[in-house]
Amino acid sequence: MLPIWGAMLLFFAPDLSCVGYLFGRRAGAFCYNLVHLYAAGVVTLALAHLWQSPLLWEIAALWLAHCGFDRLLGYGLKSTQGFEFTHLGRIGRAREPRSDA
Repeated sequence: MLPIWGAMLLFFAPDLSCVGYLFGRRAGAFCYNLVHLYAAGVVTLALAHLWQSPLLWEIAALWLAHCGFDRLLGYGLKSTQGFEFTHLGRIGRAREPRSDA
């Protein structure tokens, strides 16, 4: 069983996929979406069951919880247009048009 600090670290670990944005919008969206798919957590959960691994089961449960938490906050799967464009709509504050006057 994971200690609480380990569970907290693993819960937020999928957000490290944002590092992909250092290599551009397309790479960032790919990395973020790959880690934030429910299917990835479900496959991990199935492997945990198949291998009878309680630790892997905990990791899979935290992974799925993280994905659900992100969706709850409005952070959906990313578009290659940029981080703020998701399948749930645009996130963040609306940018005001620049006036060059």
